[in-house]
Amino acid sequence: MFKKRKTNPVAVAVALGATLMTGCTSATTSVVKSESSSAHMMVASMESGTLVAASRVSGGQGVNNPPLAALGPVPIPPDNPNTPAKVELGKMLFFEPAVGGDTSTPCSACHEPDQGWAWAEDISRGYPGTVHWRNSQTTVNSAYYPRLFWAGSVPSLEAQAKSAAGGAVAGNAEFDIVEARLALMPEYRKRFNEVFGDEFPLYRNAFRAIAAFERADLVQRDAPIDNYFNGDKDALSEEQKRGMALFNGKANCIECHNGAMATDFDYYNIGVPTLPRWDEDGLAQITYRYEMYAKGSNEEMYKNYKEDPGFYFRDKNVWNKGKFRVPSLRYTMYTAPYMHNGTLMTLEDVVDFYNQGGGNNVFSANKSDLIKPLGLSDEEKEDLVAFLEAFSGDEIEIERPKMPGYAPLFTKAELMMEKK
Repeated sequence: MFKKRKTNPVAVAVALGATLMTGCTSATTSVVKSESSSAHMMVASMESGTLVAASRVSGGQGVNNPPLAALGPVPIPPDNPNTPAKVELGKMLFFEPAVGGDTSTPCSACHEPDQGWAWAEDISRGYPGTVHWRNSQTTVNSAYYPRLFWAGSVPSLEAQAKSAAGGAVAGNAEFDIVEARLALMPEYRKRFNEVFGDEFPLYRNAFRAIAAFERADLVQRDAPIDNYFNGDKDALSEEQKRGMALFNGKANCIECHNGAMATDFDYYNIGVPTLPRWDEDGLAQITYRYEMYAKGSNEEMYKNYKEDPGFYFRDKNVWNKGKFRVPSLRYTMYTAPYMHNGTLMTLEDVVDFYNQGGGNNVFSANKSDLIKPLGLSDEEKEDLVAFLEAFSGDEIEIERPKMPGYAPLFTKAELMMEKK
């Protein structure tokens, strides 16, 4: 038997206070600079392919920011290791209509391979009868993100797949119905049994398979920027090399777009303007009001807002209104339009936006101090756009799998026997 140990509450208080003071002191510059509610966050170690905890240190002109680098191996979670059979099953399920609510919204409905594995409109298509309320992000290299979605609301690809499939304005799936549909397809019963040991397909394993497919096949590690940092100094043109100097220097993009993924995974308000569609599209307004209600908006916000509060819904702190995760620059040559609401149509528009010092919205009180006019010339802007294109290699093309067919679970004779 263990003896109950007496604890001195004064000693506990002193130790706790010292710990908190140490943490606050060491994290102050990080909090001010990154404007997140936490001084520490999970970031992907792109060279080792593992996830590590790291803290941001205030930089300024790129000082103390992780340098750009080539992507390393994809981090694979120990509770969902990749196997060829699982990846192939996940590929089928990514394109499988039965995973959606009315069998019209597979993952590929909003992440089209020929649209950058995203959706080439300002906001993503929604479930039939709705539209979405945010821009569809590419699934390419999403395996490197420590958190998914524009506001970082889920911690893994498995959770992202489930959330998207079940989201009311996305997949709108009822998972018991999804399981029933998959059970009526002999091909899936066979594959789920081989991969997971399921007697009948389980929806949680469907999302594990989809995540495995994304980690295996929707990864690009041979973009020009990768080849350059892997030793091929001719992988970038002279124009792109000038753009890289601007990226790391005068334009100071490196302040937030750093590391191998070209993102610090943090959240900022940069003054993205209001999407005109909110004023013009009644269906978009209905979707927006629904999302505001579902995420716990107060009455004033619900009635009056026409802006997406973003990261605010994660913690309800007013200083986080209008903040969104810094997206990776990888594969962006194929994923226009840009920003969380798709208001910027081209990479040239993005550079112009930053060059003028960002924009303004109803949450501009929270706009990051990092966003300032850059004073880039037309030639410099062209060089910078050229460098941004170096983060994209060839388009990832995959032959769509043949979808399995339905078949009765029981023969008529078996059902008749059950009646007896």
